Amino acid sequence: MTSGIQKAMAVMCLSAALAPSARAQDMASLFSARRIDFGVIATGSDARKLVRVRNTLPNTIHISNVRTTCGCSAARPSRYTIEPNQQAEIEVTMDTLKFKHQKDSNLIVEFDAPRVTSVRLPITAYIRTDVVLSPGSADFGKVEAGRGAQRTIRIEYAGRSDWQIRGVKTGTDRISARVVEMRRSAGQVAYELEVRIDPSVRSGRLRDLVTLVTDDASNPHVPVLVEADVESDITVTPSSISLGMLTPGQSRTVRVVLRGKRPFEVERIECQDHPESFQVQLPKTRRNVQIVPLRVTMPETPGRFADEFTVTIAGRSEPLTFRASGTVRNP
Repeated sequence: MTSGIQKAMAVMCLSAALAPSARAQDMASLFSARRIDFGVIATGSDARKLVRVRNTLPNTIHISNVRTTCGCSAARPSRYTIEPNQQAEIEVTMDTLKFKHQKDSNLIVEFDAPRVTSVRLPITAYIRTDVVLSPGSADFGKVEAGRGAQRTIRIEYAGRSDWQIRGVKTGTDRISARVVEMRRSAGQVAYELEVRIDPSVRSGRLRDLVTLVTDDASNPHVPVLVEADVESDITVTPSSISLGMLTPGQSRTVRVVLRGKRPFEVERIECQDHPESFQVQLPKTRRNVQIVPLRVTMPETPGRFADEFTVTIAGRSEPLTFRASGTVRNP
């Protein structure tokens, strides 16, 4: 009898010991990566990587803490609460000014909901000291869509007198880059890297890499981060209008606000599926801010009601868009 109780207690203890690791394994499956490898990077470079945490669970996830195990790295989440089918981004950075050569640490993400557990991701990087970037990335800040932009980075090398950058690779046609040799003497080589954002890039967050291809036999590639916040010349607010719940035939008027960097004129506003349900009063002057009253009359059929609108601006090749939706309830 005693042996049976002892066996049962042993099984319970073993289950309790295994449970935390099983829970951690379950949460780790929500991460977009199991390790964070910066590769070989230059001194002074802005080394940043994003790890996404997507909540595929039926419960809300809450991150209680995010930390790293070494001062060479740091991390911060875009949000701490992640609803089902939503995601958060954890930005991990390496300090390439204070630290050199091989650096290894860990990213630890702690959760307190739906259960208390943590996930550990290894972080690794090799910070080479013979190549220095200034500034550490092509950070464009805010760029107006359709205008493009250019940034220049200084590249300093100390070592072989015959060291060369043989080319530049970009991962997208949204950006282009070229290097120009500026100086070469007594083991010191200097280049300038010119990075351009193409005017065709649409509004949104741009994050990419330019790769310098050198003649180093062991580590020929030097990554350079490119970031920009491309803003539209004209924005529509709100981009999605909620009309709420209305009865058949009921009308509601909402205001659509268009803001531009320069004066503009609204030529027309059209909708796709329910043109008979909408009326607009277009402004007749050129202004930086246009306020357009939009009157909506609900159809007679109960159910979900939605439509997409296109806004044509005089002299602008691409129209703007926004959506309106609501519910027609039974009378």
